[in-house]
Amino acid sequence: MSPLTERLIAKLAPGDPHAGPSLEAGARSKRAAVAVLLHDQPHGPHVLLMKRAERQGDPWSGHISLPGGRHEVFDPDLHATAIRETHEELGIQLAGMQYLGQLAPLHPRSSGPTGIEVTPFVFLTDAIVEPTCGPEALAAFWLPLETASAGAFDSTYRYPGSDMTFPSWTFDGHVIWGLTWRILGDVLAVAKP
Repeated sequence: MSPLTERLIAKLAPGDPHAGPSLEAGARSKRAAVAVLLHDQPHGPHVLLMKRAERQGDPWSGHISLPGGRHEVFDPDLHATAIRETHEELGIQLAGMQYLGQLAPLHPRSSGPTGIEVTPFVFLTDAIVEPTCGPEALAAFWLPLETASAGAFDSTYRYPGSDMTFPSWTFDGHVIWGLTWRILGDVLAVAKP
C-alpha cells in the first residue's frame, strides 16, 4: 500500500456514514454529495474523475468532476446520495468498497445565488473498476493523485468570458479546476505526513 493511502486510512475516521446534519425538507435542494473513489497503486493512489455531459442550464456542463449530485427526497442521507449518483453516472457500485470517511462540506463558487453545499465521501477499491458512463457522463478516467500533488499537472484555468483565473491541473487534455480541484486538495491535505 502506498504511504499516501496509508496516511489517508489512518487519518480519516470512517465513523457512521449515515450520521451527520439532518436533511430537513427545505434544505434538500441545497445539499449534494460526491464520491472520491481511490484505487491504491504502488506509486500512489489514483482517483476516478468524469467528464460531465453538456447540458443546457447546468453550471458544470462539460466540466471534469467527481461522481455525485443533488440529494433527493428518497435518499436517506448524503452518503446514500454519493452511492446512488456514482452508480447512475458511472455504473459503479460503491456499497461493497471500503469507506474511509467524509471530508468537510464545501460550497462551489459557481453555484448561483442560492448556493449548494457539497459533502465528499471517500472510498477505496482494491482493484481498478471500469466505469460505464450513463447519460450524465461523457467519459471517465483515473488521475494519479500523488503525481498531481507533486505539481506535474499544475496549470491555470481562465473562466470563459472573464478575466478570472483559477489554479488547476491539466491531465490528458482534461482540466481539473474549481470544486473538484479543491476537494482533491483537501484529500491531499488530510494525507500529509
